[in-house]
Amino acid sequence: MEIATKHRVGKLPGVENVLATFADALAADGFIALPLSNEHALLAGAIPGEHRDPFDRMLAAQAIIEELTIVSSDAAFDALGARRLW
Repeated sequence: MEIATKHRVGKLPGVENVLATFADALAADGFIALPLSNEHALLAGAIPGEHRDPFDRMLAAQAIIEELTIVSSDAAFDALGARRLW
């Protein structure tokens, strides 16, 4: 969602091939897509704090609910309560 949105608004030019083959690339590397659920959305909106990026909030909520670790150098995830590696 974030890649497609940033491409649409002109912040990620040249990623058309990534978007067109995204599902195949995930499968080829052994990843599975994690659907966005109502539970994820409700937690994303309820996480306290000043961080306003809705994409970060959704990723943090998914990580918390699914007991996953976010691989990111962005320390903002720490304040959102998500477990982070990097």
